[in-house]
Amino acid sequence: MADRPFKLEVITPDRVVLSDKEITSVVLPGALGYLGVLANHAPLMTELSVGELDFRRIDGSRDFMAVSGGFLEVFDNVVTALAESAEPAGEININRAEQAAERARGRIEAHDPSLDVDRAAVALKKALNRLSVARHHG
Repeated sequence: MADRPFKLEVITPDRVVLSDKEITSVVLPGALGYLGVLANHAPLMTELSVGELDFRRIDGSRDFMAVSGGFLEVFDNVVTALAESAEPAGEININRAEQAAERARGRIEAHDPSLDVDRAAVALKKALNRLSVARHHG
């Protein structure tokens, strides 16, 4: 039922990014792909991946966030995303995200044998996700 509201909380180690009781739908990046949640969803726990969190409020407004890592719990009409990082589209600094992407690309292209390539690839993926969310929805 898309017109029944539920609560969405997005929490990082630094702050509560969002706590809203007027949400009607949310789509977010799970470990195995994107998943959607509506009111009265079955209980669920899954890992979050890097991607875009898209949610709608009962008034019809829609917002977006860049999220990366963490866990998602759906229980009793409360959706809780415990994310490693989460930034609303309007708060993303595009220049900073571009610099982070360039740094990560530079590290990967340097072919330094002491470099943790997987870590650099994750940093690049996070920066590109932040850029995508900010450019499309910021």
